[in-house]
Amino acid sequence: MCGIVGYIGKQKASPILLEGLKRLEYRGYDSAGMAIADGENNFLVKAVGRVANLENKIGEKKILGTVGIAHTRWATHGKPSDQNSHPHQDCTGKISLVHNGIIENYRELKKELQAKGHKFKSETDSEVAAHLIEEFNKKMNFETAVLETLKKIKGTYGLAIINREEPDKIIVARNGSPLVIGVGAGEYVIASDVSAIIRHTPQVIYLDDGEVAVIKKDGHQIKTINNEAKNKKITKLDWDLERAEKQGYPHFMLKEIFDQPASVEDAIRGRMLLAEGLAKLGGLQTVSEKLRKIEKIIIVSCGTSYHAGLVGEYMIEEYAGIPVEVEYASEFRYRKPIINSRTAVIAISQSGETADTLAAIREAKEKGALTLGIVNVVGSTIARETDAGVYNHAGPEIGVASTKAFTSQLSILVLLTLTLGRQRDMSLVTGQRIIKELRRIPKLIQSILDEKDQIKKIAKKYHGYEDFLYLGRKYNFPIAFEGALKIKEISYVHAEGYATGEMKHGPIALIDKNFPSVFLAPKDSVYEKTISGMQEIKARGGKIIAIATKGDKEIAKIADDVIYIPKTLEMLTPLLAVVPLQLLAYYVGTAKGFDVDKPRNLAKSVTVE
Repeated sequence: MCGIVGYIGKQKASPILLEGLKRLEYRGYDSAGMAIADGENNFLVKAVGRVANLENKIGEKKILGTVGIAHTRWATHGKPSDQNSHPHQDCTGKISLVHNGIIENYRELKKELQAKGHKFKSETDSEVAAHLIEEFNKKMNFETAVLETLKKIKGTYGLAIINREEPDKIIVARNGSPLVIGVGAGEYVIASDVSAIIRHTPQVIYLDDGEVAVIKKDGHQIKTINNEAKNKKITKLDWDLERAEKQGYPHFMLKEIFDQPASVEDAIRGRMLLAEGLAKLGGLQTVSEKLRKIEKIIIVSCGTSYHAGLVGEYMIEEYAGIPVEVEYASEFRYRKPIINSRTAVIAISQSGETADTLAAIREAKEKGALTLGIVNVVGSTIARETDAGVYNHAGPEIGVASTKAFTSQLSILVLLTLTLGRQRDMSLVTGQRIIKELRRIPKLIQSILDEKDQIKKIAKKYHGYEDFLYLGRKYNFPIAFEGALKIKEISYVHAEGYATGEMKHGPIALIDKNFPSVFLAPKDSVYEKTISGMQEIKARGGKIIAIATKGDKEIAKIADDVIYIPKTLEMLTPLLAVVPLQLLAYYVGTAKGFDVDKPRNLAKSVTVE
């Protein structure tokens, strides 16, 4: 959940590290720090809060070193403070390291080291690793000391380590927490994800669990923790720097909401065959025959991706006739899921590094299931470890609250439904109808975005309320969850998502004039039932915001405010209905004065369990 960046090369390290930290700040922003090795000293500076605080603390200091590591923190062990910030050092100040993950046995290791005279400065689990390296380094060389330390540690880690006495190298290691090595001309940039690398080089190496890299200016070696050499291929990134910039928008979140016509287009481009009514998903070609025999699907995911999975459940069951379960990945391993060789387990993850989702996939593989991934980041761990999968191609999503990744996930789930349905009983005409309508979705999303000013006015009207109820039925039941999540994430208001039919089984007790409801009410197969729910809220004095189909004049007689979306196929309405909810949350959050790109207590990619 924290961000790691490292540099070794010909340039001054500190400006590159600072720039990398700014790009990784969405991964954690409790505190930040930097260590530079110059052969005589380890320059070390830390600051609580945003990376800008660290930059101010460094000020005009002349830092000449060309080797360094840096970190932006999302606290797990120990409150945000200078002492708990990374990098951490050993007793001598010779060893400096940054760590992402959790060292589960740090308490017992700390006791052992304290008994040997080691003095700790922080409350963190991470500092243990620096002292362990110091202890082993008394009897063996630096590289071997790192390997022995890794054997002793239990838990997850992404580590970058420098040594004042060997300032010509950085050692990095991974187990359950992502690390990427950017390979340049006579230089390397190491980071938790590629957003900190793309400015410098498109050539990267993805480390796998259990791998260690010793990196010098003129080359690198990759090995296992047992010192066995590994050959790793260099991958070329398909992201560019421009797509990761704000491009004039005040926040990444708003840019990414407005990216959605393009990101949905990118998700479906080249993947539809209208004449055959088929989806062409190259990433699933190798498992096509296995998919024909699948009798059950389990979707595992977290947060917004979980809500995409819930929509996918409705799609696949209705159009492909396959039973689908949607599981929180964080709970999947702690029950006894019924899985066999005719079960497909689909992992949905924007980053491809979500720890809980990755663990669920590994459990599914162990039980013999076919594993598939719907992932945005090319080369990520879930993409590599699943049997097959589909990339979103949404480009980098920097805002912590997911927007364009969600609609691209929904788009791919439509294509997957087409694939599974046409393998079974879906007719050619139905397949063609879905494709024709899916092609229209980018333009329809744009038409909603063009109404942003009206949505902004509604947000201003309601931004003072502290409670919201989001309600939807059938395909838009998960969108009620997603709308509630968005406004919770970036506006810090209490919001609950419910199935409309469940509202009268308890939540209606909360309704009064100070508890507005947001209804997903497109003209679909459950429209009349939704209107009945709205009438019940209205009868109790509750205010209503409705998301309705263009041309529906009657709904304005019930709702206090209406946001209209274009008409489309019922299965595709979530792709449209979610967009005004994203904008509503964004404008409420900004009206309250919050930094919507970096909501408190949250990090973009949850890489610890």
